Amino acid sequence: MAQDFTQIQEQISEEDKETKLLKSLSGIKNTIMVMSGKGGVGKSTVSANLAVGLAHKGYRVGVLDGDIHGPDMPKVLGVEDGKLMADENGNILPVKVLENLKLVSVGYLIDSQDTPVIWRGPMKHSVMKQFLRDVNWGELDFLVVDLPPGTGDEPLSIAQIIKNAQGAVPPSAVVVTTPQDVALLDSRKSVQFARALELKILGIVENMSGFACPHCGETIDLFKIGGGRKAAEDLGVPFLGSIPIDPKIVTGTDEGKPFIAYDNGSGSVKAFKQILDTIIENS
Repeated sequence: MAQDFTQIQEQISEEDKETKLLKSLSGIKNTIMVMSGKGGVGKSTVSANLAVGLAHKGYRVGVLDGDIHGPDMPKVLGVEDGKLMADENGNILPVKVLENLKLVSVGYLIDSQDTPVIWRGPMKHSVMKQFLRDVNWGELDFLVVDLPPGTGDEPLSIAQIIKNAQGAVPPSAVVVTTPQDVALLDSRKSVQFARALELKILGIVENMSGFACPHCGETIDLFKIGGGRKAAEDLGVPFLGSIPIDPKIVTGTDEGKPFIAYDNGSGSVKAFKQILDTIIENS
C-alpha cells in the first residue's frame, strides 16, 4: 500500500544507499540532460516535448525535473495535481503522465506554487541523488533530465552521480539556445561544461528560430537565425535543428499539452520530430 512520501525518510536513510543507487541506475538505458546556458530559451518546453515524443514512439520514459528553484515540469506536462507517494519498500512512486511516461519533481514537495525553494548546494545534491536512487523508475529506455540554466550544482550533481556509479550508462547532453548572441555565448559554456565532464554531446537545438507571419506567410527573423548552427560548427558538435516560433507552443505549454502531441503538423512540430529522430538515432 502506498504511503505519503514524507513518512518514509527515516526508513530510506537506513538502507544500503550505494547498492540501491546502482540498482536504480542499472535499469536506465539512456539519460539525456537537457541544458541551457541561460534562462528563457525554452529548455523546459524542449524537455517536455522530447519526453512525450519518445513516449509516443513506444519508449519507456522518465522525466526528472532537476530545476529545483523553478520546477515547472508538472505544469508543462499537465500533471500539477499529482502527488509523490511511496510503496511499502520505501521507494518513491513517480507521478504517471502517460502509461509509459513518469515524472518526479521538487514541485510536488513544496506547499504551494508561490513557495520558494531556498537550499544550498549540499541540499540540492542530496535531493538529486535521492531522485536517482530512491524513485521506483523501473526499467526505462530514456530518463530526460530538465536542468536549470547554467553550469551549477544541479547539472554537476546529476552528471557526477551517474558517472561515478559503477556500471551505469554515462549521461548525454542536449544544449538548447536561441539565436541571440548572449544566448549563444552562454550555450558555448554549456558545451564546454559537458566536455569537461566527458559527457556525450548529442547536439545543439536552436529554439525560437524565425517566425512565420500567420497573415502573409513571410518569415520574420525576430532573434536572427543560424547562430545555433554556427556555434555547433565552431565547437565541433552536432547541430540538431531549428524550431520556429509558434504561438501554439506557448498555448500548449500553458495548458500542459506539449505541442508535439497535440498540434497537427505545423513547421515547429515537423522540425521537432526531425530533432527527436536524430536524438534517438545517436543515443
